[in-house]
Amino acid sequence: MTTDVAVAAPSEAAADAGEQIARAGGNAVDAAVAAALVTMVNEVGIVSPSSGGFVTVQPGDGSAPQTVDGWMDMPGRAAPAEALRTGTWDVDTAYGGGVTVTVGPGSVATHGSIAALGEAQGRWGRLPWAELVQPAIDVARSGFRLSAASRYYLEYVHASIFGWDPASHAVVHDPDGEITTAPIVVPDLAASLEVVAMEGPRAMHEGDLARAISADVLDRGGILGPDDLAAYRPVVRPALVARLGDWTFGTNPPPAVGGVCVAAMLRLLDGHPRAPLAELRWSEADVAHLVRVQRAVLSARLDRLEVTDDLAAEAALLLAEVDARGIAALESGSTAHVSATGSDGTACAVTVSSGYSSGMIAAGTGIYLNNCLGEQELNPRGLHGLAPGTRLLSNMAPTVGRHTDGTTLAIGSPGADRITTAIVQALAGFVNGGLGLQAAVNHPRVHVHRAGRPTEEVKVETEPSMYFGGVAATLRRPDGHLVAAADPRRDGAVRLVHHDR
Repeated sequence: MTTDVAVAAPSEAAADAGEQIARAGGNAVDAAVAAALVTMVNEVGIVSPSSGGFVTVQPGDGSAPQTVDGWMDMPGRAAPAEALRTGTWDVDTAYGGGVTVTVGPGSVATHGSIAALGEAQGRWGRLPWAELVQPAIDVARSGFRLSAASRYYLEYVHASIFGWDPASHAVVHDPDGEITTAPIVVPDLAASLEVVAMEGPRAMHEGDLARAISADVLDRGGILGPDDLAAYRPVVRPALVARLGDWTFGTNPPPAVGGVCVAAMLRLLDGHPRAPLAELRWSEADVAHLVRVQRAVLSARLDRLEVTDDLAAEAALLLAEVDARGIAALESGSTAHVSATGSDGTACAVTVSSGYSSGMIAAGTGIYLNNCLGEQELNPRGLHGLAPGTRLLSNMAPTVGRHTDGTTLAIGSPGADRITTAIVQALAGFVNGGLGLQAAVNHPRVHVHRAGRPTEEVKVETEPSMYFGGVAATLRRPDGHLVAAADPRRDGAVRLVHHDR
């Protein structure tokens, strides 16, 4: 049985991979996995095979949505005490409104995104795993040019983060030390992906490839050991449910914080925007309500979700307060995403990230390593402050939806703390504002930066900016009609695959 598939991805190459797999008989999950694997090759500085991520799936049979957690674990099972809080240094950058990033070997966490992709594909996909990895191998072998998102980020950090490791410096710089404009072939990367294709997702955790990654991290002063990689497992959880009108959405549950924020914001939208957005502009009252919702939820995240010892319990309490008392309950004084839906009703949303990157390529592998221990805004307990094996926090919120009429949707975005606000605004425009899917994605956005803090700033998008995220969304209507929308703020691309019957 063939399935028509809609794909929205961050690049033409990733969208091509989704289309290739769909034409080969794959479903929405297969297509999304293949597209996400390509992003791990050609989105340099944003995502790599050393990444964490989440996959949220709405099964085509209408059963409850599920999320596969492949986010980062805290490593260091075998690390001596003297190795903790070493092997890193801080970089101050103006990227994302100003952020301090911790990089170096000691910032590398235990990756899990490929394990999550494998788990999702094994449960809900159709095609052999190796076939899904092949498009990424092809891109790695033939080469690629830096995407607009990669170049935008590298303009801030190409010397400070991507220049200290000789292998990394050679990849992203030309002979004059400027960001390269030539096609890039990362040495050894295609060979590493061939191992992943042949041996399966566990190759990133056990075997020669995994040992090469951990050995280089340990040799350079980090704490990611072979025991950390071998012990890693993806976790499948019921998605966190939020309802908006006739829609039921499933998003990323704890221990991530992104899905909780999306669920809370959706519950507090209170029907805004009130009127159809015929002129593609929210009213002043709608924008004011949206800012109030963002401020309340993002402040609660900073004050409650990021500091609690029991995130699941605190998230449940916060959502219960929202349901009982509305917005008054909360008021007091780098990433890639792929969405795919199929004519069989399956929807799949995949968000993956390597943080800001540690700046190093694991010797002999071609794999850029993450710096997720060094994302200071997601590590309130400090660089190595968690027990080994503990999942880190995440902003990610890959989301699927199902309407009472059977329509299904997949949506998500990159963008650090703008992930949740970008997703909610696109959904609000589509569900409440009467916009088409692409128009809802295109609509100007607002974001409350550093909500509830003395340095809070309400940022209003006056012209399209990558700062406000990069939403990718796909939709399947009850009659099987497919729609895909990619964000013009990034090099997004869409594909609609229809099979002759």
